[in-house]
Amino acid sequence: MRPPQFIHSTTFHWALAVAGVLAIFVTTLFGFIYWKTDSYLIARSDMVIAGELNIIAAVPEERRLYSVDQHLKEDSRNVQYAGLFDSDGRRVGGNLEQLPPGLKTDSSVQSVSITRMLPTGKETRVIRAIARRTPSGQMVVIGREVDEARKISHVVGLALALGLVPGFCLCLLAGAWLSMRAQGRVEEVNLRVQRIIAGDLRERLPHRSVDEPFSKLAIIVNGMLDEMETMINALAGVGNDIAHDLRTPLTRARLALERGRTNATTLEQLQGVVDRSILGIDQALTIVTALLRLAEIENSRRSAAFGCVALHDMLGEVRDIYEPIAENKDIALRVAATNNLTVRGDRDLLIEAIANLIDNAIKFTPEGGRVDLELLRVEGETIVRVTDTGCGISEQERDAVQRRFYRSDKIRNTPGVGLGLNLVTAIVKLHDFRLAIFPGPGCRVEIICPDTQELKVSGKDTASAREPYAMADSPKAAMVAAAKSI
Repeated sequence: MRPPQFIHSTTFHWALAVAGVLAIFVTTLFGFIYWKTDSYLIARSDMVIAGELNIIAAVPEERRLYSVDQHLKEDSRNVQYAGLFDSDGRRVGGNLEQLPPGLKTDSSVQSVSITRMLPTGKETRVIRAIARRTPSGQMVVIGREVDEARKISHVVGLALALGLVPGFCLCLLAGAWLSMRAQGRVEEVNLRVQRIIAGDLRERLPHRSVDEPFSKLAIIVNGMLDEMETMINALAGVGNDIAHDLRTPLTRARLALERGRTNATTLEQLQGVVDRSILGIDQALTIVTALLRLAEIENSRRSAAFGCVALHDMLGEVRDIYEPIAENKDIALRVAATNNLTVRGDRDLLIEAIANLIDNAIKFTPEGGRVDLELLRVEGETIVRVTDTGCGISEQERDAVQRRFYRSDKIRNTPGVGLGLNLVTAIVKLHDFRLAIFPGPGCRVEIICPDTQELKVSGKDTASAREPYAMADSPKAAMVAAAKSI
C-alpha cells in the first residue's frame, strides 16, 4: 500500500521537524525541572538529618538510646533511619542492623546502602545518612530516605508523556492538514491554469479575501492575466486594423491598374493610372515602415547610449524644419525656449517625438491658426509643451489617441494612418518621461521630464497653471520616431 501523498510534501516534513524540535525542547525542560527539584529536596533532607544528628549527639549518653527510639517512633511515613553503635561497632539500638560499610564519621551526609530491620523482615535501601562518634566512643547514625525525588520523577515522567505525546501528534496532524490543504489549492490552481492554456483567457486563479501569501500571489497573477488579456485583445485589434488599413490602398492600386489595363488608350492615361497606383502602394509602405519603426523602438536597447541633450538647441532645429510648412498653411509657429535645460536621453529620438507633435499640431490646425512650442521648468520638472488652436482631443479619446491606428471621426479626411501619438508614447516610455494631454480649447500636449537625472538649468522658470487632462506614465523608456507622413 502506497503511503499518502502528503507525507512526501515539504510542508509535512517541516511540521515533522518542528514536532521533533518541540519534543527535544520539552524533554530538556522537564529534565531541567526534575534535576533542580531533586537537588533541592536532597539538600533540604541533608539539612534535616544533620540537625537531627546534632540533637541526638548532644543528649547525655544514658538518654541517647531513648532519644533514638523516640525519633523512630515519630516517623509516621517510615522514612527515617537511626542507629546507635558502641565503640566496637556492635548495635546498641535503632532500626539499623549494622554499621553501614564505608560510612565516614566526619559528620558529612553521604549516600550509602543500609539494611533496615522491620517487623516484617529486613530490607536494603540506598539512603542519605550521616554518622558521628561521640566523646564516649559511641557511633550515632541518622539517615533518611528521599522518597520525594522518586515521586517527583514519576510525576515528571507522567506529565511528559501526557503533554509531549499529544503535542507531537497534534503537530503531525497540523502538518498533514496544511499539506493536504496546500495540495488541494495547487490542484485547483493547476486546473484553472490548464483552462487558461486551453484558451479561456477570462479564467482567473482562485483567492480568498484574507491576508495570506497565497491569496496575495493569486491576486498579483490575476492582475498579470488581466494585462495579458488586454494586450492579446489589443494585438488582435491591431492585426485587424493593419489588415484594414493595408487593404484600402492596395485595393485602390489594384482597381486603378485593372481599369488602366482595360480603359487606357494612350501613354498619358497609362502613366496616370501607374502614378495613382504608386501613391496607393506608397501609403501601404508607409504603414509597414511605421510598424517596423515601432517594433524597432519597443525592442530597442538604445538607452545604453543615452547622453546629455540640450533641449533649447533641439527645439531650434525643429522650428527651422517646420517654419516653412507652417507658413505655407498660414499658421504662426512660435518657439519659446528661454531656459537652457539639459536632459539625459537619445537626441535623435527626442527630435522625432517633438517633430511628430509639431507635425500633428500643424496638420490639425486650420489656416490662420497658431502653434506654440515651449520649453519650461516647473516644480522641479522639465517640460516640452506643444499647444495649437486646432480641434483638440476630447476626454473620451484621451487614451484612445495613443493606441495604434486610432483615427478620430473629426479627422477622418486628414491624411495619416493613426500611428503618430503611439510613436511619441513609445519614445516617452523609453526615456522614463511622461506624456500628458491637457484640456482645450485647442490641443495641448506635454512631454514631462522628471528629475531622475541631473539637470542643468539657467534662466527664470516660467509656466502657467497645469491641470492634466490625461497622462500616460511609463516605467521604462522606449523610443519613438515621428515620421511626418504618419
